[in-house]
Amino acid sequence: MRDPAVPRIVCGDFGVGHVDLNFGCPVPKVTRKGGGAALPYKRDRLRMILTATVEAAAAYAVPVTMKTRIGIDDDHQTFLDAGRIAEEAGCAAIALHGRTAQQAYSGEADWTAIAALKAHVSIPVLGNGDIWEARDALRMVTETGVDGVVIGRGCLGRPWLFRDLAAAFAGQPVPPLPSLGEVTDMMRRHARLLVGLSDEPHGCAEFRKHVSWYLKGFRAGGTLRHSLALVDSLASLDALLAELDPDEPFPVLELGTPRGRQGSPRTKVALPEGWLDDADGSGAHVQEESNETTGG
Repeated sequence: MRDPAVPRIVCGDFGVGHVDLNFGCPVPKVTRKGGGAALPYKRDRLRMILTATVEAAAAYAVPVTMKTRIGIDDDHQTFLDAGRIAEEAGCAAIALHGRTAQQAYSGEADWTAIAALKAHVSIPVLGNGDIWEARDALRMVTETGVDGVVIGRGCLGRPWLFRDLAAAFAGQPVPPLPSLGEVTDMMRRHARLLVGLSDEPHGCAEFRKHVSWYLKGFRAGGTLRHSLALVDSLASLDALLAELDPDEPFPVLELGTPRGRQGSPRTKVALPEGWLDDADGSGAHVQEESNETTGG
């Protein structure tokens, strides 16, 4: 990251207005190479990356932020040091997911860690973890004092969550929950936007994984769900969605329930050999790997 080519390309050539560095990924293929949530354990390396990125992006007046987790596991917490380093490097804000890499997406997010980070730094802190509804975001702000929230799995199948958040933070009533007919309209628009980014076969294939999230809790039969999970054209999607009852109300029992991946805690976080021997940029050997399938 000492080479300013990357910020020049994304800021100068593409004109982005914000660079966010994600040090929160818990996926083994990433942490095994010292990336994602494993990297903040190497304080000097984190400082080098953040400082170089902030300095390069400053030429374009583009703010740099970072996201991280509590740490590798309960015995190797990094979030307070990461916050201090981010502040010293000139980051505009830091986002914290209240889980360790070992937890992955299991269990409950620790909002007390988010509150501790907020008290530890003077730059804005954004909280992440277990925000399923607008009321959860308001509660996080109240309980932790954060300056804002970051939405992850909470928006899966719920694109209207951002509308609800905007209303809640503006002190306005949250709009009514959508009927199944309104949800299917969103599904059609989502699919068409994905098709517009590539082509119909690829866009429909990308949309398939969203079907179960959109229809969670609704009375859609197994055969129809299976067909929707194999949809390969916008016409077939329209025909299948037309079989649903547009007047069916939103399943309120689904409110506040987790969406997306969950799973169980990892027995051990995959790390490069010697990664935990010291907390600076040395003491690690990263072996390159190939032909590895992408994990969740």
